[in-house]
Formats: sequence, C-alpha cells, structure tokens
Amino acid sequence: MGVGGPDETAFEFSGNWREFLPIALTNGLLNIVTLSMWRFWGTTRERDYLWSRTRFIDDQLEWTGKGLELFIGFLMALVLFVIPSGVLAFLFQALMLQGQEGLAALMFLALFVLVMAITGFAKFRGLRYRLSRTEWHGIRGGSDDPGFLYAWESVWRTIAGYLPMSLMVPWSMTSLWKLRWEAMSFGPHRFTSRSPWDKLLLRYALCVMVGPFVVIFAVAMLVGILVAIFAGAGGAEMFDSVDPESPVFGIIVVLGVALFYLPFLILPIIYYAAFFREAVNGMMLSTLEFDFTARTKDWIKLFIGNGALVVLALLVAALIAAPFGAFAAMADLEPGQSADALGAAMIAVLVLAYLVPFSMVMPFVTYRNWAFFIRHMEAGGEINLADLTQSTTRREAQGEGLLDALDVGAI
Repeated sequence: MGVGGPDETAFEFSGNWREFLPIALTNGLLNIVTLSMWRFWGTTRERDYLWSRTRFIDDQLEWTGKGLELFIGFLMALVLFVIPSGVLAFLFQALMLQGQEGLAALMFLALFVLVMAITGFAKFRGLRYRLSRTEWHGIRGGSDDPGFLYAWESVWRTIAGYLPMSLMVPWSMTSLWKLRWEAMSFGPHRFTSRSPWDKLLLRYALCVMVGPFVVIFAVAMLVGILVAIFAGAGGAEMFDSVDPESPVFGIIVVLGVALFYLPFLILPIIYYAAFFREAVNGMMLSTLEFDFTARTKDWIKLFIGNGALVVLALLVAALIAAPFGAFAAMADLEPGQSADALGAAMIAVLVLAYLVPFSMVMPFVTYRNWAFFIRHMEAGGEINLADLTQSTTRREAQGEGLLDALDVGAI
C-alpha cells in the first residue's frame, strides 16, 4: 500500500486533552498517595491511551508494556547505578578529606566516564524496550543488541565532539543516532540512517558560539536600563520594604531567574530543531522514508507551553511551602550545610510541595510531547503487509529504569 499520499497523512493522533484528563488526574492522585511509586503503572496507563489514539497508515498502535516491567527496571537502576554512584561519591569525599587529591581526581574521572557510559546505555535500552512493546498489526520491533558496545561508543564520540572547540558535536550526535537506530528493527526490517552532520554545523556554531555572547550583551544592556529607571523612580526604598520571606518575594526571584535563563534555553532548541529534523528525515525502514515537519517555531511553542506548565507547578509548590516557613528555613542554612539540617518535618513539607503540583502537571507535558511528535511525523513510500512478519528479536523483561534514574527524555 502507498504511504503519505498528497491527501493523506501516514501518522495521525486523534487524542484530546479532555479524554486524557481523567487518566492524568487519577495518576496524579495515586502518585501523591503512594509518594510517586504509582508512576510506573501510571506511565503504562498513559501510554495505553496515547498509543491507542495514534494511527499509522491503516491501524492504531498498541502499547503492550506493563507497569511491573517499569518497576523492575527502576529497581535494576538502583542496583546498577544509583547505589554504586552514591558509594563512589562517598569514597571521593573521603579521599579528599584524607588529602589524597590524586586518587580522588582519578576516581572522579572514572565516575564521570561511567556516568556517560551508563547514560548512553540507558538511551539504547530505553529505545529497545519501547520498540519491543509497540505493536502495529500485531507486529513489534526491538533489537538483539544488548547495548554495551553502544555505551562505550557514546563515551568516546561525545568526548571527541567537544574536543575541537565543541565543533564536532553535530557529528557526535548524528553518528550516535545512526548507531542507535541501525541496531533496531521493526518486524523483519532494520532501520537505516543517512543523516548528514555537516548541514548542522553552521546552525550549531551560531547557537552555541555566537548566540550566548549576543544574549549576555543584550541582557546586560537591559538590566542597566532597568536599574537606571528603577533608581530614578525611587525604587530603592520600595525594595527595602519587601519581606524576603514572603511568597511574593520568592515568586519574583523565581520568575527573574527564569526570564534570565530563557534565552539560553531557547538557543539549544533552535539547534536541536534542525538536528531532529535532519535525523528523522534521514531515516528509512525498508522502502519507507520518514519526514519530520516541525520547524524551530513549532519547537519553541512546545517549549513555551511545557515551560508554562512547569512554572505553574513551581508557583503552586511555592504557595504550598510558604505558609510553613520553608523559604525562611532554606535561607537560614549555612554555606556547605546539609539539607538534613532542615529537619524531617520541613523536608516532608518540601517533598509534598513538589510532589502535589508536579504529579498533576507532568502527565500533560508527556501528552503534549507525544502529540507534537506524532502530528509532525510523516512517512512516504510503499509497504507490503504480506512481507511483514513478526520480529524475532527478544523481548525486554524490564522497562527503562535507567532512563528515569538519569532523567533522559523520550524525544
């Protein structure tokens, strides 16, 4: 059958936020009650809905993963990464206190390389798991590659990308994308990637090397103008009357920091929009060719929408924590003092202040990301259903626990 004709789209997302709302609210409440332990089963419920509302050509996708698999993956991440990393960090501090700076430096370097390798391993295994649990016409994807070689490839390629003034980062990202996807298959067919990295070099240089200096200069000029206007209007006396422990003061500080860093967040998005478009446009699966239509402005709209949801959650968290004096307690901490000094009750308040709004908001960030991805994805070519057979790759027994532990996003 033909794919992606002039009057049709190969991918279509038919979900809407009103249908998704009961799932998100239920998951949010259960996450709060279980102190976030429900999220593994909540993620499964979200993916069941998102996949079932996603059509590729003539059939809906189906998610066959289980919450228990994600939970097992999380436990494996604790055993394989979180606990050893904590032990190594403790040994690093102990060596520093004993004056063993050389050994401490070597341990820090080893820990840094290990974290990079495990991050690459997590991205590979997460993609492999998601493909193995995604079915279309009863056919699934996956890979027999365990991902260990890719983990170490990701280390040296990432380091090599940053060595020549970071100019080889586009090559590093593109080559790792190719290695990751060409190890995957769907049905009997393997993915191929032929994305050119040199087309990304100019945009990368403008965003990473030129853009930050322009932003810093513009922000410095703006701050100077505002300070002059504020001082001329007698604002210094008004500022002295502001209570630093008030919620309003905390909100002003958070918004000020967010506005300052906003340009530095947008510049990488401008580059990543081009990278992702070129990476997807170079993908093939047998005779299928893929195309990603989102431009920079579409990514910025997605980022602004998600950012607004996160800011809303932060504001709600601040309103929850402020009546308990959380901001004052944090301000009273001495430099280098552990957060344990806040006391168990205050730590519980801060945890709940974070958990309540973010449990409600983050499912909608996931929804927006998936809808964005599918609505801008296209495919063209010919596909013969009679030639498609079930994949013979092994199924994962656990979910992407390392992805959660390292906070590596799906897209």
